[in-house]
Amino acid sequence: MTAAHRAMTLLESWPNLVSGPPKCTVGQAFASAGHEIVHFHTADSADLHLTRTAVERLLPQLRHNSAIRARPGASWITVLLDCDADVELLLGLVSVALKEHSEEAGGDARSRPSPPCDWERPAELPPVPAARPGAARRMVDRLMPHGHGH
Repeated sequence: MTAAHRAMTLLESWPNLVSGPPKCTVGQAFASAGHEIVHFHTADSADLHLTRTAVERLLPQLRHNSAIRARPGASWITVLLDCDADVELLLGLVSVALKEHSEEAGGDARSRPSPPCDWERPAELPPVPAARPGAARRMVDRLMPHGHGH
């Protein structure tokens, strides 16, 4: 089981979160009172809607953690999920996000919809051209004087 699957399993038990497809249509989302809180787009990361205010406030601390990807001015951050400590970090930040959304709405969490996540699909790499037969050997011969390494 991946760290992302462990996190999703734990979040399924939270009474204030509902799982389903995200608005961006890729992966699994967890929402609360109309706000998408966390998205799992890949098996090794989660995108979390902390709110712009919370990201700005927490950015100095977030930058010290190698599992966090955050940009100034963004309301979403990415948590890289590699181990149990990353899952615990994500769960703590989900708690912060839930509190932020509640406070930002002044108690009425439905007053303002959450902005779409800024997840970008990984760019497809261009196809690698097929190597000509013997090309690797000619490259090695150029790098190594003849008679060495043969």
